[in-house]
Amino acid sequence: MRLVTFGAIILALGSSATAPVAAQTATPLPADMVADGSNPQIDYAGYRDLVAEVEPLRAQRLLSMAGFRRVLDSEPQALLLDARSAEAFAAGHIDGAVNLPLPDFTPEALAAVIGADENRMILIYCNNNFSDNTFPIARKAITVSLNTQTFVNLVAYGYRNVWELGETVPSAQLEVRWIGALAT
Repeated sequence: MRLVTFGAIILALGSSATAPVAAQTATPLPADMVADGSNPQIDYAGYRDLVAEVEPLRAQRLLSMAGFRRVLDSEPQALLLDARSAEAFAAGHIDGAVNLPLPDFTPEALAAVIGADENRMILIYCNNNFSDNTFPIARKAITVSLNTQTFVNLVAYGYRNVWELGETVPSAQLEVRWIGALAT
């Protein structure tokens, strides 16, 4: 008999809780409310293995702001991908970025945005690359920053030429070329 706690369900639904899972208290739920974990469309162990496989690749693909800008200015085929929400993207983004929110990643959606070349250079950034910490680039929990999820997902879908902005900078920094307003 499995016992799942209410806290585990809240975390699975996207709670913004910051305490470690082990430190959270929760209300037990009856066993008849708990799935057996056999959903064939979800592979948590496979995801964990994928993250471990991607980690050394990602460590070699972190760019300084100067390097990020140099690639954008010198590689006309490079794609600047913003995986934040459409609302956040519309409110502000780096000049030249295209938007495909992470929850919308599918093979078809990625191919429509990236094109047929799986080796196309893709540059990514997220809220946690900016020191402003205000809408539309409010900081996320560092353990689940959008960059890490985006990098892992792109590799999982076959796109291995991914490069990530590896620094924290103010959006007003000249090299960033931010378009849009920031809430103050």
